[in-house]
Amino acid sequence: MDRDGLADFLKRRRAAVTPADVGLPNTGRRRTPGLRREEVAALAHMSVDFYERLEQHRGANPSVQTLAALTRALRLNPEQRSHLYELAGYTAPPRAYRTDHPSPGLLRVLDQLQSPAQIVTDLGVTIAQNAAARALVGDQTQHRGLSRSMIYRWFTDPQQRLIHPPEDHAEHSRFHVAGLRAVHGRDGSDPEVAEMVNRLLEQSEEFAGIWKQHEVASRANTIKHFTHPLVGRLTLDCQVLTSQNQTEQLVIFSAAAGSEDEDRLRLLSVVGAQQFASA
Repeated sequence: MDRDGLADFLKRRRAAVTPADVGLPNTGRRRTPGLRREEVAALAHMSVDFYERLEQHRGANPSVQTLAALTRALRLNPEQRSHLYELAGYTAPPRAYRTDHPSPGLLRVLDQLQSPAQIVTDLGVTIAQNAAARALVGDQTQHRGLSRSMIYRWFTDPQQRLIHPPEDHAEHSRFHVAGLRAVHGRDGSDPEVAEMVNRLLEQSEEFAGIWKQHEVASRANTIKHFTHPLVGRLTLDCQVLTSQNQTEQLVIFSAAAGSEDEDRLRLLSVVGAQQFASA
């Protein structure tokens, strides 16, 4: 463990993160830039004393769990995360890691798109949407707990299926399970993955039956059909872009040029998401 290097790195990263970056209120002028030590400790769910010791070159060797918590608290990018682990004497884990904060580059692409688009994690959690996507599929960022995942909702909430025609439901079910199988195979020890799989096995006979088939697939470009309450049926191309962090993807829906679907998307951009839920 490089105790001096770890202390210096933590201090510099703490100074580089603003309260706004982590959703904390701006309480006015600060004597030093960035976050306070107690704020980092609170964000990482550890004692202030433990964190202070790390910055003072005299702390105990942090665990892998502690490093993961510091990664989230300090909003480290993949390179910084790897460096943190190496300073602490660990082999850096794979650079794919799940987060509620979209990659800045992917978010910039999303902000420039006119077509419906959203950033989705490998567990089917939508972490960002543009206005066109909210108009197409509703606001998918308002859910809590396991229900944040569209995979989980697909098998536990019948309302989730209303945006797709019934004849496509079986295909969507297989697609969701095969994708979750791929994530589970990559790291079945991940507590988020394990909890979702176990809960779905308990709550959905359909999921359990498909899970036993052991089909594995990752998200791929495809055609998707939607049944929208305001503009009717839509057939859209689904393109997927993967960021450097392989647990998040930008999903873009588009219509063929000159098609009726393109006209319906234009109409959707005008009417927006008004009364989507009630419709």
